[in-house]
Amino acid sequence: MPLRVIFMGTAELACASLQALLSSPEFAVQAVVTQPDRPKGRDLKLQPPEMKKLALAANIPVLQPERAREPQFIEELKQFAPDYIVVIAYGQILPRAILDIPKFGCVNVHTSLLPRYRGAAPIQAALLNGDPETGVTVMQMDEGLDTGPIIRQRTIRIESADDAATLHDKLAIVGAEILLPALIDFAAGNIQGYPQNHAEATHVKKIKKEDGQLDWTQPAQVLQNRIRAFTPWPGAFTFQKTPDKARLLKIWRAEVMSAQGQAGTVLAADNSGVVVGCGENALRILRLQREGGRQMSAAEFLQGNPIRVGEQLVTSHS
Repeated sequence: MPLRVIFMGTAELACASLQALLSSPEFAVQAVVTQPDRPKGRDLKLQPPEMKKLALAANIPVLQPERAREPQFIEELKQFAPDYIVVIAYGQILPRAILDIPKFGCVNVHTSLLPRYRGAAPIQAALLNGDPETGVTVMQMDEGLDTGPIIRQRTIRIESADDAATLHDKLAIVGAEILLPALIDFAAGNIQGYPQNHAEATHVKKIKKEDGQLDWTQPAQVLQNRIRAFTPWPGAFTFQKTPDKARLLKIWRAEVMSAQGQAGTVLAADNSGVVVGCGENALRILRLQREGGRQMSAAEFLQGNPIRVGEQLVTSHS
């Protein structure tokens, strides 16, 4: 008899795991719980979460409570009598009343090697800190924030070309690969959760738009890490100082160079990139975008948007 699962998720990160559960004869997805449709885009039309689209295509019931703590919603979940509730990037902390519903508990897939990087942005944190590796943790949920016992983990290497988008996609696939066997083995009693070492825990906060701001007095390696961590969102950015105003530039890709120059000063600008002095070494900008424009290579950008040697890139538009 297949294991009965209620799936709770909102962000695209959860899609691979939901698709894997839907495709496996070992599981019966009873319902998908996701956030309500939200207005998006320039016309602010209501857009459904990706989870909802997947569920409806598979003829799975969709529940979209504004708050997971609503008593009516909790009673509705109880009626399913699930074996598991699987939670991935859902966006709300679950109360004890929900954690106690499934036979084998609520299980979360978290994109870090817990207890490292508990919280909202573990992928970005790993890149920001220049970590050589990261991974995925499948854990039993408790009332804390990513504090429950670990069921299974897998480590992956962070490649030099990875940014938050590519690493997100890799970890989504890894999560789906280790989730299903972990659920089967845990239900069969073949594995047990083991407690995290809370003394080694680190925490990361939710990302804000201003986190993408580049401070050229920092070392080039720190700035490259920031660009990788915040691509595609919120995007790393700086400002080109012009006589009339400072123009926003979004930086998509760059590399560290062994060169010296005043922080924020353009040292070279040609088809190979725009070289900017940093607090230590220099950064060669390879792909960038002006406000209201499209992403381009440095060579393409410079054809219509001149950046000259000696110009200043500054932290603020003021």
